[in-house]
Amino acid sequence: MTLGYYAAFPENIHYLSNYQSFVSIRALQMRILQFIGDINRKELIFEQISIPTIPDSIVIFEFGLAEDAGFNYLSAEETQRALDTIEAEHVGTLDFFCSIRYYKDNGAKRTALKFDYFMLRTVFRKGTLEMRVFHERGPRYLFPEDLANFIVKNVNGESKKTILRETNS
Repeated sequence: MTLGYYAAFPENIHYLSNYQSFVSIRALQMRILQFIGDINRKELIFEQISIPTIPDSIVIFEFGLAEDAGFNYLSAEETQRALDTIEAEHVGTLDFFCSIRYYKDNGAKRTALKFDYFMLRTVFRKGTLEMRVFHERGPRYLFPEDLANFIVKNVNGESKKTILRETNS
């Protein structure tokens, strides 16, 4: 069993960012997993994520974590299993599949729009995090860099101490 690594991750990515990390690899991995697990299937207003490409819209994320040749939806149980694995052993990469559902909210009526599908690779090294984002298909209502920025912003969250800072490399 290889939790977190997807061997068929695409070579040609659409966005790459590097960050300096001010916490241990394990603490950073746990924080990322907890955040992603917490937002799964929650309704968010587009403005909570980025500048909206669709005004008055709702966004719902569905993340899966790689395991062997596929991805497991990060339910509460699956998130806890991944956290337990990270606690017990070294994991250098966490690959995620992300389906993003969009809905136009017209007050009493909600209209479903096309979905976006992304893959996200997070590579952890001492003091650094590299994020690679691949847009698999969909209208790209949310840009790859917006997805990465949203995750980093929320990993930093309410913490008084900066956890991640983007670097120019």
